[in-house]
Amino acid sequence: MSSAAAPAAPLHIRDAVRRLPAYVPGARPESGRTAKLSSNELPFPPQAEVLAALTEAASEANRYPEMTGDSLVAAVAQRHGVSAERVVVGNGSVCLIQHVLDTVCDEGDDVVMPWRSFEAYPICAAVAGARAIEVPVTADGRHDVPAMIDAVTPRTRVVIACTPNNPTGPALREAELVALLDGVPERVLVLVDEAYLDFVTDGAVGDGLALLNRYPNLVVSRTFSKAHALAGMRVGYLVAAPAIVSAIRSVATPFGVSLPAQAAAIAACRPEALAVTARRAGVVAAERDRVVAALREQGWTVPDAQGNFYWLGAGGATARLAEHFRVAGVLVRPFVGEGVRISVGTHEENDRVLTAAAAWGDVR
Repeated sequence: MSSAAAPAAPLHIRDAVRRLPAYVPGARPESGRTAKLSSNELPFPPQAEVLAALTEAASEANRYPEMTGDSLVAAVAQRHGVSAERVVVGNGSVCLIQHVLDTVCDEGDDVVMPWRSFEAYPICAAVAGARAIEVPVTADGRHDVPAMIDAVTPRTRVVIACTPNNPTGPALREAELVALLDGVPERVLVLVDEAYLDFVTDGAVGDGLALLNRYPNLVVSRTFSKAHALAGMRVGYLVAAPAIVSAIRSVATPFGVSLPAQAAAIAACRPEALAVTARRAGVVAAERDRVVAALREQGWTVPDAQGNFYWLGAGGATARLAEHFRVAGVLVRPFVGEGVRISVGTHEENDRVLTAAAAWGDVR
């Protein structure tokens, strides 16, 4: 008789998980000569004081961090002039967005979102058991606010706004943000993702934190990954009404922000560090505007860019355009069939983009 064991029954995997689209990270360079402009990272290293705090904390890596990051919560609350009970921190803003949806969505609920926008949104909705309702952005890459409001039904639990919108670039003007909040029923949570707000130069753009007291269903998401040069530390935070924050904390992963990450983010909240961050963000924004203006002079159609990136629509030529940039020593983030997102790098890297973009007409 054969002693071979009978084949095991297949492990059950949720259908929603089986159908999840893959999150595509920005490509990594194969050599130091390639400009990595595919991940919206700051082209500056962490500030010296922030790095010192991170390093000192790492020497105690045998100890757990604060379970809910109370010291970091206090620093963020002081920075924004809100009470600590209105702040929750987590392992990057994506993690916190997932926690928000896990907190309020039941199986079969709807999450309304702009599209194209941050590719993690529909993944987070599916993991929470909800359905992503994707509302197309306008031809110039802006949120279609009336259409988003019209998409709200009795099944809607959350409306997400991304401002500035990743990957297309435009940010919601204050009037648009207020119109969205006024148009959504109070029973529906409105999550405003402001990961790139530090780079905004348009004075008409709205600030979600300034509207929190008017709208109890508003949650604002921010991050230390972009302007603060801490993408590798994975620290984000939410600001919302205390009852919402309390509920989100109940589903959040304990000790979700590591000891070095907490120390780095606290150091980044100090006034002198914030001043440097603001100056750096200004440098990036100036470079962004310089590059966008030059691209438009070359004949490219570029939507309003308010983050640390810009968008080149390429439709069916997207894959070829991304390869063209790669050969020229620039890694961009392609969205197949739609276009490429290019992060703002150093002056030299940005000039390399402009040279490659100018040559595109000769090779397509």
